[in-house]
Amino acid sequence: MLNISIFKRVVIILVVVTGLAYAMPNLFYPRVETHNDAVTAIEQAGGEATPELAADRSAWPGWLPSNLVNLGLDLRGGAHLLAEVQVEDVYKQRMDSIWQEVFPVLRDARDIVGTIRRVPTEDGTLRVKIGDTTHIDDAAQLVRALATPVVTITGTGSTNFTVDVEGDEIVVALSEAEKLATDDRTIQQSLEIIRRRVDEVGTREPTIQRQGEDRILIQVPGLGSADELKALIGTTAQLTFQPVVSRTTNPDQAPGPNNVLYPSVDEEGVYYVLEDVPVVTGEDLVDAQPSFDTNGRPAVNFRFNPHGARLFGDYTAENVGSPFAIVLDSEVISAPRINEHIPGGSGIITGNFTVEESTNLAVLLRAGALPAEMTFLEERTIGPELGADSIAAGEIASLVAFAGVLVFMALSYGWFGMIANVALILNVAMLFGLLSAIGATLTLPGIAGIVLTIGMAVDANVLVFERIREELKNKRGPARAIDLGYEKALSAIIDANITTFLTAGILFIMGSGPVRGFAVTLGLGLITSVFTAIFVTRLMVVIWFERRRPKTLEV
Repeated sequence: MLNISIFKRVVIILVVVTGLAYAMPNLFYPRVETHNDAVTAIEQAGGEATPELAADRSAWPGWLPSNLVNLGLDLRGGAHLLAEVQVEDVYKQRMDSIWQEVFPVLRDARDIVGTIRRVPTEDGTLRVKIGDTTHIDDAAQLVRALATPVVTITGTGSTNFTVDVEGDEIVVALSEAEKLATDDRTIQQSLEIIRRRVDEVGTREPTIQRQGEDRILIQVPGLGSADELKALIGTTAQLTFQPVVSRTTNPDQAPGPNNVLYPSVDEEGVYYVLEDVPVVTGEDLVDAQPSFDTNGRPAVNFRFNPHGARLFGDYTAENVGSPFAIVLDSEVISAPRINEHIPGGSGIITGNFTVEESTNLAVLLRAGALPAEMTFLEERTIGPELGADSIAAGEIASLVAFAGVLVFMALSYGWFGMIANVALILNVAMLFGLLSAIGATLTLPGIAGIVLTIGMAVDANVLVFERIREELKNKRGPARAIDLGYEKALSAIIDANITTFLTAGILFIMGSGPVRGFAVTLGLGLITSVFTAIFVTRLMVVIWFERRRPKTLEV
């Protein structure tokens, strides 16, 4: 019999009302966006709200849903960058870390190798010159024992480095498997650090993804220009704490073996000769916050993890009275003298900062250092006017599709077509509610997915109504015809939508960028279409039938 229990009716109505409630904020996009930004700013300020932030927060009632469909780069405008990561930069760092392992082993074997000296190279290898070559093969074997297996998807195929003997030198080089693994780690680390840096400034739904072997695509909607984005992510923010050897005004002075020459940021024309190997690096930082020094000038407070705190404390205890350079991206930003032992692993970076510079430096240090330099191959700034044109074009396409479907259904199925039209409107509203609830990003291809959803949404209703027509031709009564129409059309509806949903799933898994945006709206549109066709239209037909009790039906 044609009947729906009270419980099912309540559940269907609640689902529809919830979807409409989540979709409603998109009708007041600027107000809700202002409210959300104010709420985020107040949370970051520890709950303290200025009068301006309090006024912005009150632009939208706090008890209503405030999730919005985020607009993508092509709709909102913003910055687009394609960066190439210089993965070769990491090889030198790997050689430095391997040298820290090799030196103690060879030092303990000086009775057979004699003197030990690292030879500077430009080919990405580690060359160690041995004083006594009589047992150089034995020394090479000691170094070779330090190598560890590299685990890949095909299994453990090789060690992380190879060791050869050339004359009186032991040559250590990264294996091809280790280079591949290092490249992959470098790209993944760069992706994560860029994402953290961009998220720190509160941007909405950035697109940060790997392209090819060593490239990263970065798209940030709402950002003013590509230069702003480059300023945010283009700095490696490699922080190190290095011992000072000497101070000079000669930029051409040779720093000597195992030393480097870096310029001073604050002291014009001054250069510092530093030991090449840092005592502590920014990798041991756990926190960095903008602050002010004792003279009221902007500065940055930092704190190390236990490992960094121990190294920092031990060095300051052993070198009281010596200068200690704080280096950021190969520039000495401060070179204070160690006046006393500094336990606890915390300190302050001072310099000629503005408040904005100290804040940005703290953001970069918290996010971590990029493992390698990036070269920007492509940069574009997409203005909001272009996004507005895209939105207008999408609106026109959606309205045309919407109007065409509404007219067709009304002319083809009469009153039942009008019911399907109401369900179609609810379907689109619930689709936007679902997109808002999950925080999806709407792009121009996503609008295409919505237009396609509108066209496909009535397919299920067409199957049901045609089936009802057939049952009426077979002399079924109105109630029985409606009941059988929904029952017999159900399998075809489920089959058709499952196959399309699988296609959308494959597009989402295998595709990227615009293709994913299309797949998301298409897949979610299928879910709302099936719900409205099977449950909402049936509930509307049942309520109408219970009130009118027609003797005949015209579909």
